[in-house]
Amino acid sequence: MAVASADHPIRCAQLNVDLGFPGKPGTSLPGRGTARSAMMLKMTATQRPGDETERQFGWQDMFVGPDADPRGIGGIFVHHGDERTVLAGYLHDYRLTLELKCAGLGADAMARRSVEPSDLSLLGLVRHLSDAERYWFRQVMAGEDAPARYRQSAGDDHDRAFSDAVADPAAVALAWENWRAEVAFAERFADEASDLGLTRAYIGRGGHQGQVSLREVLVHMIEEYARHIGHADLLRERIDGRVGL
Repeated sequence: MAVASADHPIRCAQLNVDLGFPGKPGTSLPGRGTARSAMMLKMTATQRPGDETERQFGWQDMFVGPDADPRGIGGIFVHHGDERTVLAGYLHDYRLTLELKCAGLGADAMARRSVEPSDLSLLGLVRHLSDAERYWFRQVMAGEDAPARYRQSAGDDHDRAFSDAVADPAAVALAWENWRAEVAFAERFADEASDLGLTRAYIGRGGHQGQVSLREVLVHMIEEYARHIGHADLLRERIDGRVGL
């Protein structure tokens, strides 16, 4: 069953429309770029934490204006259709929000731990969410031999997605490449699955065995992104003052 319509395509294969940002890794987004939106989205990513940066909204209380916002309907998370379409649509919008929060930033800003003493960074979030996509869709639901790229074992102290995030343009480009590959796989799997009730066995924390359905995985991933987009809000604001939904 498809999760897109002619009026509102939502597949992450369409994540490559330029919004007028400089050509840096992670700045390519879907949307309807205009000269006005490009001007409105001009970044000041050279400022450092602690500088007197003004809080800047792209438009009203939004990160970008409605004409440039690829999410839902002009930035409002609204999706009509069956259960699969709604769940996939909300998850897709949160994935787009991650890209928006990273747009226009170079490697230094992406790797900056701007909310001390936390080791969180925007680059770390991209890497962490890449592993989350990989685990739930590729390893659990598809049954592939797909070990985590960054996480060593359960527990935040072992998550190299954050601790090993460095300000290297090649590392940032690779993180986006991995994330997009996992998102593409996840969307294809959710699109082609026979039923949201499709259930797989998995081993949880502490070795506890359980079962999980595709429906539960989609809901969990919406929650996972929603939580970390909150982190991204604070990280981005501390980098250059950019704020907004």
